[in-house]
Amino acid sequence: MKVVILAGGFGTRISEESHLKPKPMIEIGNQPILWHIMKYYSSYGFDEFIICAGYKQYVIKEYFADYFLHNSDVTFDLANNGMTIHNNNSEQWKVSVIDTGLNTMTGGRIRRIRPFVGDEPFMLTYGDGVCTVDLNALKEYHFSHGRIATITTVNISEMKGVLEVSPEGVVTSFREKEDRDASLINGGFMVFNKEIFDYLEDDTTVLEKEPLNRLSAEGQLMSFYHGGFWQCMDTQREKQKLEALWASGNAPWKRW
Repeated sequence: MKVVILAGGFGTRISEESHLKPKPMIEIGNQPILWHIMKYYSSYGFDEFIICAGYKQYVIKEYFADYFLHNSDVTFDLANNGMTIHNNNSEQWKVSVIDTGLNTMTGGRIRRIRPFVGDEPFMLTYGDGVCTVDLNALKEYHFSHGRIATITTVNISEMKGVLEVSPEGVVTSFREKEDRDASLINGGFMVFNKEIFDYLEDDTTVLEKEPLNRLSAEGQLMSFYHGGFWQCMDTQREKQKLEALWASGNAPWKRW
C-alpha cells in the first residue's frame, strides 16, 4: 500500500524555521520530521511514498537526491573525480516527490497525485506529526468496514483551567483540566479508497471541509481511535517537545 504525505503548505505557525524550508523538513534530532514519519511507516513495511510538495519543494527533492550524503560517510577523490560511500545507510524506499502547486489546498494536492496512486487504497498523513498508531491494525480496520475513508482520531487535552459560568456571568466553579475535558480530533494517519477522488473537485478543495463532511453525512467515514502517543509540530514549543523526547533516547515513535 502506498503512503501519501501532505508536505506542501507554508507552515506559517512555525515561521521561525519554515521561512527557510518546508515544515516537513524542519529537523528533529538532525533529521527532518518527514524522515521520522517515513521511518515509522517503513517499520510496518510501507516503503512506497508519494510526497505532495509545494512550498520550497526543491528542498525536499534535493534531500532525497543526495540522501546518501546526508546519512553516510563519504570520501571524495578530487584528483580522479571519484567518490566512495562508506557505511551506506540507504533505505528500501521508493519516493515520488510531486510538485502539487504553491497555493493548492489539501484536497487539491491529493487530487493531483491520482496518477501516481492508481486504483488501490492508500495511506495518507500530514508531514508534521508523529505517533504510535498501529498501522497494521489501521489497515485491517479499514478493509474490515468497507467504507471509503478511515481517519485516526485522537484526544487533544485542554491547555488551560476549565471554568463553569452561569447565564449571568458568574463563575460557579474553576478547576484544572482533566482527561474528560479533551476533544476528539482528526489525528491524520488516514486510509482512503479510490472513490475519495470523486469528492475532490479542484485545487481549492480542502480535504478537511466539504469532502470529509460529505463522507460523514453519507456514512462513508469511519474513526480508528488511537489512545497512545500522538504529537503534531505546529509551533516552536511543540518542536522543542519532540526534540527533548528524541534526545532522551525514548522517543515513543522510534520503532527502528
